[in-house]
Amino acid sequence: MHDFEQDLADLAAQSLARTRRVVAGAQGPVLQADGRQYLSFCSNDYLGLANHPQIVAACMAGARAYGVGAAACALICGHGTAHETLEHELAAFTGLPRALHFSNGYMANIGIVGALVGAGDTVFLDRLSHASLIDGARLSGAELRVFPHNDVARLEQVLARSKRARKLVVTDAVFSMDGDLAPLPELAALCERHGAWLLVDDAHGFGVLGPEGRGSLAHFGLRAPHVAYMGTLGKAAGVAGAFVAGEANLVEWIMQRARTYMFTTAHPPLLAAAASASLAVIARDQWRRERLRDLAARLRQGLEGLPWRLLPSATAIQPLIIGGNAAARALMQTLRDEGIWVPAICPPTVPKGTARLRISLSALHTREHVERLIQVLRQVARAWADHPEGAMQ
Repeated sequence: MHDFEQDLADLAAQSLARTRRVVAGAQGPVLQADGRQYLSFCSNDYLGLANHPQIVAACMAGARAYGVGAAACALICGHGTAHETLEHELAAFTGLPRALHFSNGYMANIGIVGALVGAGDTVFLDRLSHASLIDGARLSGAELRVFPHNDVARLEQVLARSKRARKLVVTDAVFSMDGDLAPLPELAALCERHGAWLLVDDAHGFGVLGPEGRGSLAHFGLRAPHVAYMGTLGKAAGVAGAFVAGEANLVEWIMQRARTYMFTTAHPPLLAAAASASLAVIARDQWRRERLRDLAARLRQGLEGLPWRLLPSATAIQPLIIGGNAAARALMQTLRDEGIWVPAICPPTVPKGTARLRISLSALHTREHVERLIQVLRQVARAWADHPEGAMQ
């Protein structure tokens, strides 16, 4: 019989064991967890919409109108008026002809990749792509080719050599652990030249980037008929769910072939109603995106000169590279002792030797919140410099 106890002990010895914290109450810049209050820099609620009263009210109205569960898959009787309305609104919001609503981003990516390619085809995957994209590529049965992060020249080389009939290039738009952007215009042009489809996962750009938060394609002013655009509704939008948008026939094909859409109960319609309300707030509240930019700039300025490297990022994701797993977890715990919650991210989520603190900003953070984080990190850096034996490597 497999010895899970030893496996778990091995994870703990490598500082790779994960721990859940029990959060009480709604999401926000200050969280109650395990009986203590924390200043939170760990949430993907970038615009601060997860507890927005207008969105909460829409959810409650949706519950009264539609009940709680959809009760069937969308292709039977689970696709209701709230879902249909949301899909039309998502298409209009992204400026694309059609959208299809999924239960979550992980299921969306697995379903989209499997619908677009299969045995005999090739998926070209950025090395830092999200796990859902990697899993989707593996499950599709297609040949998998991984290219170096954001290396357009290398991708062109492998695309030019490929003789496969169907080719799919897959990338995050905003990389979730580095906070940098994919060169989407260059990737789209490359796909056009080589007859490939491009799947863009904009989980961390939707709502944050582009005019009125319309996403990374809008940020770059990119319109390309061979692009499948995936966005999530559980991060900046503050609700739950995901969608793919693109040309009408492309989306119809995905609806016909994506197993994670076909064989699962439809998302609760009350959440679709809440997501519709969220789109209106996202478009209206430009101040939320401006606040994020201002806070990111202040954070970067305040952390200059520290012994840890802050990756270049103009997004709400600000990764501070620590290096070793134990050191990253020790720094996370030191911050927790000071009432600040910033998660340590270790392999295999990130490459070996690049364990980091993933600092996530929200539009509901104040300048004082950010100043507090800067102050404590600088204090810790001085203490570790004075007593290096206390800084675990």
